[in-house]
Amino acid sequence: MPPLPKKKYPRARQHQRRSHIFVTMPHLVACPQCHSPRLPHRACPICGTYRGRTVFRVEEERHRPT
Repeated sequence: MPPLPKKKYPRARQHQRRSHIFVTMPHLVACPQCHSPRLPHRACPICGTYRGRTVFRVEEERHRPT
């Protein structure tokens, strides 16, 4: 059987140890073509452009039968 702690670990110390574990919001920039938010250095998922060029064609969403 492995050794066990003799006393309860304080919650404050536990949170100090885990202070680097958190979720951050992604940094978004506005697309120069359609002005929708997108991730930097990536093609726009709305209009399909990157650095002023069309990288891929965006097809209209089709409604799937449910």
